[in-house]
Amino acid sequence: MKTVIQRVSSASVTIDSKVVADIQKGLLVLVGIEDADNQEDIDWLAAKIANIRIFGDENGVMNLSVKESNGDVIVVSQFTLHANTKKGNRPSYIKASKPDVAIPLYESFVKCLEKQLGKKVQTGVFGADMKVSLLNDGPVTILIDSKNKE
Repeated sequence: MKTVIQRVSSASVTIDSKVVADIQKGLLVLVGIEDADNQEDIDWLAAKIANIRIFGDENGVMNLSVKESNGDVIVVSQFTLHANTKKGNRPSYIKASKPDVAIPLYESFVKCLEKQLGKKVQTGVFGADMKVSLLNDGPVTILIDSKNKE
């Protein structure tokens, strides 16, 4: 699983002019799923995201997690994170899982993250044409790949 984690002052997801997710301080998590992903990837990634210390403490030092800072989270499916741009100018998405594989993994990831956080996680709608708005705080943007646990 590949993720882009953005610390936000606010974020929202709109589909067909209807807001389906809306948070203030927290994380916007874009997640891309491939066929090789499994529950081990989900568990590791959910724990990493819930506990990564990228929020400021009382001294403004990044020492707090989203959980410790009582932030909220939106998770949005993003198959384009698996774009292969090696040849030509048209990206290939061959590594991105098809919906029959990706949807159960995506739903499991959201549930696992909710368990880690002890609260509801908001989401976009898998496969929908979404308009994602965010006010990146910092900016703080981190890429995490469960296949590259360095």
